[in-house]
Amino acid sequence: MPRPVPLVRPVPVWRGFVRGSLGAGVGLAARGIGAVVVGKLVATYAPPGGLTALSQFQSIMALLTTLPVDGTHVGLVKYLAPLRPGSPRYRAWLGAAAVLNAAALLLGGVGLALWPGLAAGQGQRAVLVGGLVLGTMQALLGAALLAAGRLRAYVAVTVAVAALGTGAVAAGLGPGRGWPLPLVLLAYVVGQGLAVGPALVLAGRAGMLRGLGRWAAPSRVALRGLARFGLMAIGNLVFGRAVDMTVRALLLARFGPHRTDVWQAAAKLSDNYTMVVAAVLSSVFYPRLAALAGQPVAARAYLRSVLGVLAPALALGLGAIFLARDGLLTLLFAPRLLAARDLLAPQMLGDWAKFLSWVFIFQLTAQARTGRYVAVQAASAVLYAALLAGLVPALGLPGAVWAHALRYAALLLGCGFFWVKSRPAALAMK
Repeated sequence: MPRPVPLVRPVPVWRGFVRGSLGAGVGLAARGIGAVVVGKLVATYAPPGGLTALSQFQSIMALLTTLPVDGTHVGLVKYLAPLRPGSPRYRAWLGAAAVLNAAALLLGGVGLALWPGLAAGQGQRAVLVGGLVLGTMQALLGAALLAAGRLRAYVAVTVAVAALGTGAVAAGLGPGRGWPLPLVLLAYVVGQGLAVGPALVLAGRAGMLRGLGRWAAPSRVALRGLARFGLMAIGNLVFGRAVDMTVRALLLARFGPHRTDVWQAAAKLSDNYTMVVAAVLSSVFYPRLAALAGQPVAARAYLRSVLGVLAPALALGLGAIFLARDGLLTLLFAPRLLAARDLLAPQMLGDWAKFLSWVFIFQLTAQARTGRYVAVQAASAVLYAALLAGLVPALGLPGAVWAHALRYAALLLGCGFFWVKSRPAALAMK
């Protein structure tokens, strides 16, 4: 009797992941450089508390775009991948994504207009929503390019977003320029949104817009399918973005702008490399994992291979950043924020565990397991709140980063435990 052919050859798996990661390197470098330049300009030329204000503004942007970007577009990559651009089904899924995006942005715009504690006029709020509408359109086109495997075009759009956003900040905040920080931040979001122009051109060249002149009404199946990913994004919104904003506001009230900026410098340094890791996982790892959703044995082998590459690579990378921490903090921010060096050890330990736990959590996303995904997010947020309540009064500002480290260490252990327990039946029988 002939031996069955294995579903996945283990050797090429990690090679494909590495090749894809290197292919995305240009876009990641552009985003990283853009984030570094923006942080440096704000830390150097804005008043004390400017770095915290930048992070709060970026959190507001994330609140308004989490449902489309972390929800609808993630599902869109999964469902568009096997379809031919321009086909009726393709246009139906794309139309459903556009409808859900419009609904989410409308809801977010109304919430922003009615936000009583936000220090911004209605005109500023309208400009913010307009910039985010353009940015969401660009992100939708980027998701379509990613689903079609057009990684170079996707990277080009990423470079345009970084260049235009960073250029807008540099135009208003730097030597010889004195724009108020709120105006600079609005220019930042509008500049990023203008990348919708290059995105339209590249999507058109790749055939993504073929047939869109013939309207295809979004089907209920498409709306329901993408809405499940929207529910997962609500978990990110409530238990991720909103929690981050609340923690930042509480630390600001407890420690003041100068001390909170020190904590924010450590968090901002973390954000810079987190952005790179998240982009690699979402553009290289997730599409392949989503394609293997119907092959649990193959998906498990792929996940295990990626973990084998990622765990030591992250440890080496984070270790190098930690050794260079003094120079990096001075280079990326300002000398007054050098005190953040004392917060980086627990911050990076937590980040290492967080990145590895994401590999497991992406599996829930690829399988559209909404209930489990939201439950994991909720449990993680509750644990984080309990750790903050106990550690910040006892340790002061370092308690916030130790809460971060312990939260993600527990999440990684929990994800690993349940992944081992939930082996596919084909493996359990061996």
